[in-house]
This record gives sequence, structure tokens and C-alpha cells, in this order.
Amino acid sequence: MSKGLISVYYGNGRGKTTAALGQGIRAASQGKSVFIIQFLKEKNQDEISFIARLEPEIKLFRFEKAIENFDLLSEDKKQEEILSIRSGMSFAKKVLVTEECQVLILDEVLGILEQGIITVEDMRGILESKREETEIILTGQKMCPGIEDLMDRIYTINIVKD
Repeated sequence: MSKGLISVYYGNGRGKTTAALGQGIRAASQGKSVFIIQFLKEKNQDEISFIARLEPEIKLFRFEKAIENFDLLSEDKKQEEILSIRSGMSFAKKVLVTEECQVLILDEVLGILEQGIITVEDMRGILESKREETEIILTGQKMCPGIEDLMDRIYTINIVKD
């Protein structure tokens, strides 16, 4: 079996999630199971329903309850969402340890590092728990210092002209 890579798509440009989803679709077309866990995104019903049509090969998980973007929530709601986000990260680790999927996409996970919702040590623990064959794809706007050494591929997506 081939070695599963850890890749990251980050930057201020649009298309990070699309690139990660494209990799997921490619993997699913090869018979691999793909899990996507989304963080810090407002609920886009069109996007969610489209991904739902790709089941059972690609499964989408969202642990946050709020419809709005995390940054727009009151402090009380943010605290509730932080608990949900941490549950999502616990689920991600469980998925990796039990080998429930062959490709795990952690969409906007770099944002929860940037917000301080999880620590670099937490993220390292999750990434280091992956099996040799499992592929992990991370997305977000800013690359977090302290995890680059675990990455096999780093892609920067920036706006050159708008």
C-alpha cells in the first residue's frame, strides 16, 4: 500500500476547499473512503447537499451548530461552538486511529489553530496518530508555525489579480 501524505492548502485566495474536495473526489474514484470535517464555516446548504450526494464514498461531518460564521457569533455562542469544534477534533483523531477512512480532509482546521481553539500540540498529536496509508488534507488561511515539518506537501493559494 502507498504512503498516505499530509498536504495543506492555505492562503488568502479562494479555492482551498475546492482543491481539497477535488483530491477527495479523485481518491473516491479510486475506491477510497473519504471523510470531510468542516470547521468555522457558515452552513452553505447548496454545498452541503452537493457533498451529501457523493455519499457513501465521501462523507461530510460538521460539529458546529451555528448557521453563521464563527467570527460573527456572540462570545457565549463562540464558547458553545468551541466545545463542538473540540468534539470534531476528537472525532478526527478517532477516525485516524481506527482507520475509518483512507482520506481525511480537515477543512479550515488551520483557522481553529489560529483562533487558539486547539493548540499546536493537539494538532501534532492528531496528525501523528495517522496510519502510514492514510492521507490527510488540511485547509485554512494561515499556515501555523509548528506543524510544517509534518507536511509532505504545502500549497499556497493566493490572489494575484482580483
